[in-house]
Amino acid sequence: MVFASNTHELLLRIVSALPRRPLRILASDGEFHSFRRQAARWEEAGSVVVERVPMERLVARAASGEHDLIFASHVQFGTGRVFDGIAELAALARPDGPWVVIDGYHGFMAMETDLSAVADRVFYLAGGYKYAMAGEGCAFLHAPPGFGPRPEITGWYAEFDDLSLPPGSVGYAPDARRFLGATFDPSGIYRFVAVRDMLADEGLATAQIAAHSAALRDRLLAEHPLEAELLNPGSPARFVAFRSPEAARWKAALEADDIIVDVRGDVLRIGFGLYQDPRDVVRLVEALADIAGR
Repeated sequence: MVFASNTHELLLRIVSALPRRPLRILASDGEFHSFRRQAARWEEAGSVVVERVPMERLVARAASGEHDLIFASHVQFGTGRVFDGIAELAALARPDGPWVVIDGYHGFMAMETDLSAVADRVFYLAGGYKYAMAGEGCAFLHAPPGFGPRPEITGWYAEFDDLSLPPGSVGYAPDARRFLGATFDPSGIYRFVAVRDMLADEGLATAQIAAHSAALRDRLLAEHPLEAELLNPGSPARFVAFRSPEAARWKAALEADDIIVDVRGDVLRIGFGLYQDPRDVVRLVEALADIAGR
């Protein structure tokens, strides 16, 4: 495990450790902005060739052997759908390529996740945002042994084990610290530790938090009046995603009533957390009935 200020800088170091240029990347077509933007810019520069496919086709395309890096979100940020092909991707991963990177941003501490069976073959990125409740400045990477021993983008923290090397040598730590950068503010990590300690004191693990949120989600799904397409039925994600041409209008109307939701294009996203209870769902359903009738 290695920490950084954000997952973007960890992504840069992973990519820098792959030798091929242009790099051949396979990704789902629903990746979060941090990867989407960087990948698009790399494409403009000719550094990478990116193939984007629907989540359902990711494993089949990965099996072609035509890619150096396979990038997939565990939970798709736009739809709340969960990718269930991690084990299949891991079976394809090799130190000489392809590498598999799982973006845990919308899954970490949102639902129970056990990747121990594939930890020796996949990278996992996540951080303190969202459900981890620690805010900015705390991102982390799990790096499988033997994958990318010498990232090209590197900082002096990565050679703590080799500070006695002769001048001019570029050493690396033998574990995940090989992906470290340089000096950063550790406040986010302290906040993360404090949150984890608080949850432990309250007897709250991810399973209990997810169960609380699921009860609220299920009540909303049973009672909401919206005429919209539910994009993630049966998903354990901590938010529901409704597609409708009215999504932006609904969001604005709810915000006017001091109810904060999110919109991605024509998708209205409504999330649930520890700080809500059934009374909040009652109020939300009433507000939705009001705006749906306008």
